[in-house]
Amino acid sequence: MKKQMLAAALVALLATPAFAQNIAVVNGKPVPTARLNALKAQIEKSGRPVTDDMLGQLKDEVIAREVFMQEARKRGLDASDEYKNQLELARQTILIRELFADFQKKNPVTDAEVQAEYDKFVKENGGKEYRARHILVESEDQAKALIADIQKSGKFEELAKKHSKDPGSGANGGDLDWAGASSYVAEFSDAMVKLGKGEMSAAPVKSQFGWHIIRVDDVRDAQLPKLEEVKPQIAQQLQQQKMGKFQEDLRAKARIQ
Repeated sequence: MKKQMLAAALVALLATPAFAQNIAVVNGKPVPTARLNALKAQIEKSGRPVTDDMLGQLKDEVIAREVFMQEARKRGLDASDEYKNQLELARQTILIRELFADFQKKNPVTDAEVQAEYDKFVKENGGKEYRARHILVESEDQAKALIADIQKSGKFEELAKKHSKDPGSGANGGDLDWAGASSYVAEFSDAMVKLGKGEMSAAPVKSQFGWHIIRVDDVRDAQLPKLEEVKPQIAQQLQQQKMGKFQEDLRAKARIQ
């Protein structure tokens, strides 16, 4: 009796690994568990967790694919030029994707690189921010007349809504919201930074867009995001730059005739 039990246990033990290698046998052909694992890994790589409930669905999917593949081969579709061309394109796509993934893995963006890029951003965007308004018109004479009118009535916002040809700010009384001087063309920013809080340009300012009447409503130190708030975006941007340079270097080194 003990010998029979031992024999049965050995049979079960030996059979288990073989069974674990396949999730099914379709028309006599084994469907390896590796396919299920590969599909599971692909889904997880895209950011979607695979729950235990989903495994059954994935298993059905893998088995269904085997059924359909067998039928396609039976019909000779795997010998067609269209299939071979599509297969080659898919092979190229997968291999290139693996190349880029390998590069990213071996060339990660470091905290030091992120910090340096953030410091550069702060240097370029620091300083003062201005809450300015403007009225944009086509002629210098019209701008001068509006300046005189504003000096008498103080109705800057009303005149901006009525006369400014800048549709974005004109409808809001000329309001340009908070922005640094570098956000504007040089002629505009040069005139704006000379104005104090509540001051209006005494003379029209000419730019490529027309003639401006500028008023500064307020000035403050630049409000910049903290490193922690923009670190993911900076890291992504730097990774894209690295990848772009990697691709450019490969093309430059290639002999193309």
